[in-house]
Amino acid sequence: MFEKDEWTQQELYKYTKELEQEGINVVLVDTILKPLDNIETMTYNPYEMSQMPENTVFVFYCDTGKTTKERLNFYRKKLPNHKCVSLRGGRGYWRPNYQLLNDI
Repeated sequence: MFEKDEWTQQELYKYTKELEQEGINVVLVDTILKPLDNIETMTYNPYEMSQMPENTVFVFYCDTGKTTKERLNFYRKKLPNHKCVSLRGGRGYWRPNYQLLNDI
């Protein structure tokens, strides 16, 4: 899951569910001041984010996903004790009504 620098929306939901069972928080970080529909987001604030538990995973998004992917090394330097990932496709590919269904 952490071998990749970016997660799709489906992977975000899947990995969030898996990590929360292990007691690890996944936080979706808004870098463009445009919150996503139907999911809780946090505005980028390095100080506030650095105060969160060390095992927190931050998933950054922008309009296209390109800028946050390019800036991952910057975010990782700012938050060395946390995992940082980019949301693939950013806000443009976000499907507000998407749901992760359990296998039947």
